Amino acid sequence: MRTALHALLAAIVALMPLSGLAATVRLKDIVDVEGVRGNDLVGYGLIVGLNGTGDSLRNVPYTTESLVNLLERLGVNVSGETVQAKNVAAVMVTATLPAFARTGSQIDITVSAVGDAKSLLGGTLVLTPLLAADGQVYAVAQGTILAGGFDVRGEAASVTRGVPTSGSIPGGARVEREVAFALNDLRTLRLALRDPDFTTAGRIEAVVNREVGEPAARMLDPGTVEITVPGRFGDRIAGFVASVETLEIVPDQPARVVVDQRSGTIVVGANVRLSEVAISQGNLTVKVTETPQVSQPNPFSNGDSIVVPRTGIDVDTGAAGKVAMLREGATLAELVEGLNALGVGPRDLIDILGAIKTAGALHADLVVR
Repeated sequence: MRTALHALLAAIVALMPLSGLAATVRLKDIVDVEGVRGNDLVGYGLIVGLNGTGDSLRNVPYTTESLVNLLERLGVNVSGETVQAKNVAAVMVTATLPAFARTGSQIDITVSAVGDAKSLLGGTLVLTPLLAADGQVYAVAQGTILAGGFDVRGEAASVTRGVPTSGSIPGGARVEREVAFALNDLRTLRLALRDPDFTTAGRIEAVVNREVGEPAARMLDPGTVEITVPGRFGDRIAGFVASVETLEIVPDQPARVVVDQRSGTIVVGANVRLSEVAISQGNLTVKVTETPQVSQPNPFSNGDSIVVPRTGIDVDTGAAGKVAMLREGATLAELVEGLNALGVGPRDLIDILGAIKTAGALHADLVVR
């Protein structure tokens, strides 16, 4: 009978809803392996083939110089000639060289106008070297621009949609130089948390040690966990990283309220708690209405027409406002329910949250942007 009871309890627990459990995430989604990162690339180039929307060469002299230099490298002598092309634009080309990118692989690039070009739509980027911070060329870009915006102008009006002076070329650059990184020579790995937190780092240390079966992981600080590669993996460091990055933990979330004043957006974290506080929202509103009237003289009299002012003043002190009471340890749902009971909008809610924080009843970080 005791065995049957235990089986029944186990079945009940298995059927209980899991909505109250915190979500688990993979390590690869919250940490970066130190040394495994991309590198920023940048280059200067020319776009040709624009439909009269390129740089005005009189106002942008460096576009003219770049075009002349390009043509001379191709064997076309234009020295002493006046260049009046309207379908050429100078651009900056940016890209990110991924970690372990190999020679010949293709990467995406972004192209942005430098001069006064009106649109890059339909243009073609001419062969452009992309340099890293060390001044070396790591990729070469070329291709047709994909620009989503447009710009239409008339004599008295214009319409612009999107950003026509910026575009992209998927796979528009080819890697010509690799970044050397000897992964198999590493004997220790460092995991860098994207959101440093002592609790989360401690949980990563515990789950890695449990998976490896020995105390290989050590928390150095809230943003770094160092892992000593077990000897049994030898030179198979990539396989060890693959086995670690798929481990799952429950990251700790700080209590935080983020307010964007420009858009009125408010994001409240799940761990936000409130002390007992009473909230009242009401405003003094004074409405002044002017309804002037014209007074006409009697017929055949010597009087003049005059304007008689009529002013109406309506004062609303907000006496019909409500007061909401939130008890000790109120949760996010109770906060939202109480503020909705007051009928407040997002703008008023921003002021209320600031007042609650000032009163010391909001136990969370209030981030205002």
